[in-house]
Amino acid sequence: MTQQTPVTGDQPAPGELVRRPHLQNFIDWSADKPEVLVLTADLTNSCEVGPWRDTYPERYFSMGMAEQNMMGFAAGLAREGFEPWLHTFAVFLYRRPLDQLLMSVAYPALPVRLIGFLPGVTTPGGVTHQAIDDLAVLRSVPNLTILSTGDATEVESVLDVIHEQPGPVYVRMLRGEMPRLFPQSEPFALSRARELGPDHSAYGSDHVLVLTEGICTEEAMRALPAVRERGVEVRHLHISTLKPFDDPAVLDALAAAGGGVITMENHLRTGGLGSAVAEVMADAGIGNRLVRLGLDDTYAHGASQGHLLAEYGLDAAALVRAVEGLVGQDLAITSEDLTELRVADVHSSAKAEAL
Repeated sequence: MTQQTPVTGDQPAPGELVRRPHLQNFIDWSADKPEVLVLTADLTNSCEVGPWRDTYPERYFSMGMAEQNMMGFAAGLAREGFEPWLHTFAVFLYRRPLDQLLMSVAYPALPVRLIGFLPGVTTPGGVTHQAIDDLAVLRSVPNLTILSTGDATEVESVLDVIHEQPGPVYVRMLRGEMPRLFPQSEPFALSRARELGPDHSAYGSDHVLVLTEGICTEEAMRALPAVRERGVEVRHLHISTLKPFDDPAVLDALAAAGGGVITMENHLRTGGLGSAVAEVMADAGIGNRLVRLGLDDTYAHGASQGHLLAEYGLDAAALVRAVEGLVGQDLAITSEDLTELRVADVHSSAKAEAL
């Protein structure tokens, strides 16, 4: 059985933020990998590869605002033995060049790396820039691995996981300032859930299971200590591999959660983590109740990340309400009971531009 990565007592102090963990880390990581190339679509600095370009100018290609051409060009580079890393906003990696991604990259299973920034509601850019349906679209693409980063540790350590995959990879990447929720000694691992919170081995059969991805994991970490203090047994798994979705430990956890399952994702309720969990439960004949938290058949307008999470029911308070619904009890948890938020404002000092 796949071992879960425990994250219990070794938690960073509230307020710890890491400034642009991808920027210098990607430069250092690429030093001994001459086959690694970077392609951008007129978003070089917005995707934190300006210094990478200056360090390795002969390995950098600015393709302009022509994502279809960039995807086809990347496929050609991959066929010649290179490893192209496309850096742009997530929406521009699957909406505009979807045909090229399907036919030129995924069908021949080429090692093209799609680094998608601004997943979900992490941007004030509104509907044109918010990738709220990327998982629904890309989970249906054969040969494609899909990953999602949740903190600075995963942003730093996901590079090795991507590099090891023989075929194409899409990753929901975070940028700017972000919290370090997970110890650096516990890097990103393919198809392995992170076990968060206290030891669950003594939980009864009626405990609740919460599965989160991306920035929703921090919201769950804010909410669940107060929930547990009210006597509710809640197990929490952070999911960073969306495809393949085959961690046997997740299946075991779903089957054991007699009190119900809650998924919480920075995405539409349809097609993402909640849908993947529903599919696994249906295939395995697991009859536990499932509550899916996500955007409910709507587009998100432009606003700060915190405002959007609250408005669309993706924040800590929304999770508390979902747990209360499952256990049939008012837990009397107020905003003052929630753990301090450790995410930077979207207009942080680490990023001058708004988009």
